Amino acid sequence: MRTEAAAKERGAMANDRPETIDVTGAGHWKPVLGLSDEPGERTALPVRPGTVFDQPEPDPLIELTVIVPARNEQDSLGACLQSLVSQSEDIFEIGRDWELIVVDDQSTDRTPQIASEIARSVAGVTVLPAPALESGWTGKNNAVFTAARRARGRWLLFTDADTVHEPGNLRRALHEAARHKVGVLSYSPRQIVTGLVQRSLMPLIFCELALAYPPAKVSDPNARIAAANGQFLLVEREAYRRLGGHAGVSDKVLEDVELAFLAKRRKVGLWFRYAEDAVSTRMYRSTAALMEGWTKNLALLFHNALALSIWRVLDIVLLIGLPWLAISLWNARLSPHSLEWLGVGWVLILLWARNLVRFYRRVARSNFPFLDCAISPLGLPLFSLLLYRSWFQHRMLKRVSWKGREYPA
Repeated sequence: MRTEAAAKERGAMANDRPETIDVTGAGHWKPVLGLSDEPGERTALPVRPGTVFDQPEPDPLIELTVIVPARNEQDSLGACLQSLVSQSEDIFEIGRDWELIVVDDQSTDRTPQIASEIARSVAGVTVLPAPALESGWTGKNNAVFTAARRARGRWLLFTDADTVHEPGNLRRALHEAARHKVGVLSYSPRQIVTGLVQRSLMPLIFCELALAYPPAKVSDPNARIAAANGQFLLVEREAYRRLGGHAGVSDKVLEDVELAFLAKRRKVGLWFRYAEDAVSTRMYRSTAALMEGWTKNLALLFHNALALSIWRVLDIVLLIGLPWLAISLWNARLSPHSLEWLGVGWVLILLWARNLVRFYRRVARSNFPFLDCAISPLGLPLFSLLLYRSWFQHRMLKRVSWKGREYPA
């Protein structure tokens, strides 16, 4: 009955034309962590008063609420939850200073049982079922917003079920956000990859991400670039309210980046960095899941996905074609001009070497191990294909799929 009531309330909120909150108007705007003396963009949040959080403000608030959405995550959820609950200590005790909420998003495997076993053995862990998915919502947004509205924490950490957190990570993240005086802090985790496909492809994707979203510029309040990683997204409670919660990005497939842009526009402060010291993740456990996941995301991460696909095809041509052409010229025996052709061959080899150095300098930005970067040229054909496939589904078919659900692109 509670699930049905929540679904009806959510549906009414999504389908009606709600009374909106002007968070920047006189008497309504509240600064976050003293970040600015002026409000951000004047925007009405798409929520009614009181719907970001279900209950009245707890007094006092606890320090942190960790929210983990999980849909068919039986292979990874146990390790994720253990890495979180093990961070409970005398000065930062789960159930007293912080809480953990796991949202089962209509899983068909052992995900709810794994979560329930942890909840029974550790006080402060709650398992919630995600309400029925309403029109205009993605599954993840629906799940995390269900938990966020019940959160009692002064900070909310949204983290994925495939992450593993280093000891002390939670308290360090809170201190880091306070040190930088930001309302949103996000980490890019260390990526765990297995098999030739993942090890050659993932460095290519993450080097392009590092180039498109340089952490220094993302964290600069004066730069327009914004990014966040939903695998680790820490948001201060009042900042979350000013962003409109996940209701403000309910239909967005790439909700983390959308929230990051809102954070910059509404001046709640954003800090983003690569954090191998804090959290790691194994994003995909099969090639099929990898292809589905990146097809869903690449065209949203790179607005020039088709052009980028063509450039990566050019990389293939240059890396393979230039040495092949040079060797062909050296073996041509084109007398009496053989010396001239030999010189042309060496020029081509020098161009190939220059292109190879530039390629590896770019891939080195991915933060992947040396060997994975070294074999990354093998991933170029698949990377180019995924870029085109993502562009085609988003721009032409206007539909993407993820974990058994289809969403409008």
